[in-house]
Amino acid sequence: MEQFFEIGVITGTHGIKGTMRVFPTTQDPSRFERLKEMIVEIRGKQETFHIQKVAYHKQFVLLTVKEITDINVAELYKNGRILIPDALAIPLEEDEYYTRDLYGLQVVTEDGEVLGELVKIYETGANDVYAVQKEAGDKELLIPAIKDCIKKVDLEAGIMTVHLLEGLR
Repeated sequence: MEQFFEIGVITGTHGIKGTMRVFPTTQDPSRFERLKEMIVEIRGKQETFHIQKVAYHKQFVLLTVKEITDINVAELYKNGRILIPDALAIPLEEDEYYTRDLYGLQVVTEDGEVLGELVKIYETGANDVYAVQKEAGDKELLIPAIKDCIKKVDLEAGIMTVHLLEGLR
């Protein structure tokens, strides 16, 4: 089964000709300019659209697609997720990971102590922060996503090895 990445969420319309206002959920909003088509998932269904024009307004991406030329039709897609197939994802550099692949990893210290499962990723601006929980309802252990703390990520084994800096517990 093909997997997809979410790169945006339709928040509304722009103008009367069906242009969609999209909040980008990708780190590189200019990636929309490199796409010829996109998939919109809403209410459990997926539909493919052909991109005609990409523009920007404040923090939003404005998308005009061939299939929609009316504001009333565009409104039907509000809250839809914009998806692309994995094959169109931006290639990763060394020691970079897609956040979706990190959720659920078992987090252990260099000494082998099991800290729990990576359950949340907070984007702080400077660096991400990983929230780890041993049991549901436990207090989160917050670990900054920096080289001093994250020593190894083994996606195949499902394990992230960390070094806890003083004061993190």
